[in-house]
Amino acid sequence: MGTIKNHVQLIGNIGQDPIITTLESGKKVARFSLATNEHYKNAKGEKQTETSWHTIVAWGRTADIIEKYTSKGKEVGVVGKLKSRSYETKDGQTQYVIEVVVDDILLMGAKPDKD
Repeated sequence: MGTIKNHVQLIGNIGQDPIITTLESGKKVARFSLATNEHYKNAKGEKQTETSWHTIVAWGRTADIIEKYTSKGKEVGVVGKLKSRSYETKDGQTQYVIEVVVDDILLMGAKPDKD
């Protein structure tokens, strides 16, 4: 168990088209939200769905793949780690963010149409 540290695996649908940024160094970063659904039955036996939203960040080659092959609604699997950070807003408030930094992505569902 000593080798399992800060490891995240998620399968879900992309909430909006990924935002791709190219930094001054030429390195790309992709950011998007990922919706995961958990299905269960409530006390009355009725089917329920609980959706959780995750902020996803990918760098370099993985960001290239995301830019080229994904869009809003696409089902993907991601493997990575949790990363927390904070920043200060213009009005001086400190905001805290927890993101999944992607090491690998799996494109799921139907293959995209060829151009």
